[in-house]
Amino acid sequence: MNGRVQAQVMMSFLASEELSFRIPVELVYEPDDPYAVRFTFGLPGDEPVTWVFGRELLVDGVSRPAGEGDVHIAPVADEPLADLHIRLQVGPESALLRVSAPPLVAFLDRTDRVVPLGQEPACADIDAELDRILAGRP
Repeated sequence: MNGRVQAQVMMSFLASEELSFRIPVELVYEPDDPYAVRFTFGLPGDEPVTWVFGRELLVDGVSRPAGEGDVHIAPVADEPLADLHIRLQVGPESALLRVSAPPLVAFLDRTDRVVPLGQEPACADIDAELDRILAGRP
C-alpha cells in the first residue's frame, strides 16, 4: 500500500527542571500498519531510539490527557493546540518531552488522508492475515 507519511519535528527533552535540550524526532506512519505511529528520537551521543504507539493515542492526547502504560500524552495548558507533554516510561525510568501541537496535528491530518481514522482494516482482516502467515501460505 502506498502513502507513507513522514515528518520531522523538534521536541524539548526535559532532563530536569533546570535542564532541557531540543532533539529532532522523525514521525512515520505506514498505511500497512494503520493503527501505529513511529517516533524516532535523535538523542545526542546515542543511537536513535524508536517508539511505536497507537495513532489514536496521539489524536486523543492533542486535546486531553491520554495513555496508559508506557506512553502518556497530555496538553500542557487548556488552550486549543497547546504544547503537549509526552512521557515515555521504561520500568522505573521515564523521559518527558515537550512539543508544539500544530506540527503533530498537521502530521495526523496527513495520516488521516491516507487512512481515515476509524476506517482501518477490520480486525477480521488482521486475524486472516495472521492465520495465513502462521500456516506458511504465501
